[in-house]
Amino acid sequence: QVQLVESGGDLVQPGGSLRLSCAASGSLFRLYDVGWYRQAPEKQREFVAGIPDGTSTNYADSVKGRFTISRDNAKNTVYLQMNSLKPEDTAVYYCNAVLGSRRYWGQGTQVTVSA
Repeated sequence: QVQLVESGGDLVQPGGSLRLSCAASGSLFRLYDVGWYRQAPEKQREFVAGIPDGTSTNYADSVKGRFTISRDNAKNTVYLQMNSLKPEDTAVYYCNAVLGSRRYWGQGTQVTVSA
């Protein structure tokens, strides 16, 4: 069982930056494929960024060059650095962890980009 707790969401102006954190419980966190998803009002949840191990990363086209995902397995934490934020980045951001058939979600953290 893995519990995920996101934090760092806030109201920010366009062009601003935020760093989201996802703290995980469990001793096997380092084995999990971890990623960030987001869901805007009246839209489906979508993939944002993934970091299946300590080195490789992948991003949605809409955030490439602006967002950076990283993980610290010693701290059981995954981060999402978001720069050059746009109003269309407004959403609830969710942390996700997958290992085999096991999939876990956090409760989400709200990011609002508005002037």
